[in-house]
Formats: sequence, C-alpha cells, structure tokens
Amino acid sequence: MAGHSKWANIKHKKAKEDAKRGQVFTKLARKITVAAKEGGPDPNSNMRLRLAIDEARSFNMPNDNIERAIQRAVGSLEGVSYSEVFYEGYGPNGVAIMLQALTDNRNRTASEVRHRFSKYGGSLGESGCVAWMFQRRGLLVVERGEGIDEDEIMLLALEAGAEDVAVDGDVLEIYTEPTEFIRVKEELEGKGLSFVGAEISFIPQNTVQIGEEQAEKVEKLIEVLEELDEVQEVYANYEVQ
Repeated sequence: MAGHSKWANIKHKKAKEDAKRGQVFTKLARKITVAAKEGGPDPNSNMRLRLAIDEARSFNMPNDNIERAIQRAVGSLEGVSYSEVFYEGYGPNGVAIMLQALTDNRNRTASEVRHRFSKYGGSLGESGCVAWMFQRRGLLVVERGEGIDEDEIMLLALEAGAEDVAVDGDVLEIYTEPTEFIRVKEELEGKGLSFVGAEISFIPQNTVQIGEEQAEKVEKLIEVLEELDEVQEVYANYEVQ
C-alpha cells in the first residue's frame, strides 16, 4: 500500500494507540454510534457496524462500552448526534491528505483541522480537491513471518475473490471491492487466516515521492490531525524514497 498506512508499521502504531487508550475508545464509540444510527443496530445486517465492533474488540474495548454506543444510536441513552464529514487538503511537498471525521459541530472541527494544516505546513482545500486521487477498497492485512506461506496466501486470497495482493514491509495486504470485503474476509478466516488489520479504506491511486526529512514533516501533520477526537482516519498519497 503506497503512502501513509497504519499497517505498514503495525506494532509501533498499535503501541502508540494503546498508550492513548482513552482517546481510542472515544473514537471507536463514536464510530459505532454513527454506524448503528445509519444502518440499524444489528451487526449481522449492518456491515459498517459489524466492522466498527470488530475494530473495537481488537482494541479490547469492553462490551459494555460497545452496547452503550449502540444504545445511544437507537435512542435508549441520551447523547449528542454525530455526522460524518470528509476534509481534504495538501501537506508539505504537495502530499494529498484526506481525513474522515465524525463530529457534532462541523464549524468547530473545520476550524481545528484548518489550524493544524496551516501550523504544520499544509493547507485545507475545498471538497473534492484530492478525493479523486483515492479509491475506496477493502483491505485485509496479514503479518509476514516464519511459517507464513506467502504464495499460498496470495492464491487463497485470489480464489476467494480478492482483487490484488501486495507485499508492504512486514505485512501482506489483500485488496477487495468494498461490497466483497465481508465475504472474502469470512472465507479466508474459514481457511485459517487471521488478520492484524481489516478495514474498508481509501487507497491512493498515485503517489508523491519524498525524502525522509520531508516525510517527517508530513507525518507530524498526520499525527496532530489524528490527535483530534473527531478525526477517525487520515489518508495520504506519499512514498518515502
């Protein structure tokens, strides 16, 4: 996967997020609530909710927290109403950045996002300015290691209906159509595969080549954007030379 990938250095990323577990739970609860509100409270018929719950469980989020987040969506518990919004812009060296946020105050979130873009060498753009550079795809990530037969995994993935399989550092990334994501995931799990990451993501269609020093500036901007509670995901289209 080209560009910023939270799976490319999975162990470091997971440790970093675990250190901010309170913030992680806040983001996940918000994601569950929005998914349940938009598609219904049954994860068996609501793929988005099912994925959000799976992600929450991967971070050991207590079941009580998950249930409360769903109950807020169906009105059993009081809570704020969140809406999904995408922000687009450019980071240092013209790197395209798109982020997904769930917010109860669009004006406040837009102001905070714009401030961080400006402070760290980027600029917030208009809707649609970089979205065309990304494609929505399912992404399943298998950690490479001893005992992993990469050729067999690639064959199983393609037979299950995956579009492509790529090697990225210490992981194998399996790509699917969004509508085929759950089916491919379940079929591969039935074959004994386990995943260190599973999500429907935005994959860059082309990338900007930058050096390590430039990458540090881009990654700092991404880091401060991810620190916002409202921000769920950040995508970028750079590769380090």
